[in-house]
Amino acid sequence: MNRHLKIAFMVAPFLVVLGYIGADFHHENEAAKTKIVQLVPEGHCDIINQSCVLKSGDFKVEISDENGITGINSTFPLDSATLFLVDKHDQMTPYPLGMQKSPYYWRSNTELHSLIGQKGDSYKLRLIAKIKGGQYISEFYTQTIK
Repeated sequence: MNRHLKIAFMVAPFLVVLGYIGADFHHENEAAKTKIVQLVPEGHCDIINQSCVLKSGDFKVEISDENGITGINSTFPLDSATLFLVDKHDQMTPYPLGMQKSPYYWRSNTELHSLIGQKGDSYKLRLIAKIKGGQYISEFYTQTIK
């Protein structure tokens, strides 16, 4: 075994460790960059009857309303979430949701139940859910079926 091969065998483990650490830093830096991802409804959206799921890949958000308390449950922990009620004139009313129990569950009192409580009622909503540097956004309609 010559001198160059011996040096290569001694340096290789250090290069592997440094490469692994460097790749981890790069991956973490990429994840922290601001990105915007659109969430789309999975089928018909009926928030009053707990049948509204928005998704993008493996990430899903379920939206429901029980007696004026609107909540979301997500498959990944959120940093923050805001629900916007959008009227006929495109005027938005924001409702910042507060974390409940864990970062997977968010709730807030809203006027949604009074706006779509009857069968056939429909309303436009927007949602912004933030995870690290990513913003998951959606504009969708909910319509009460029952």
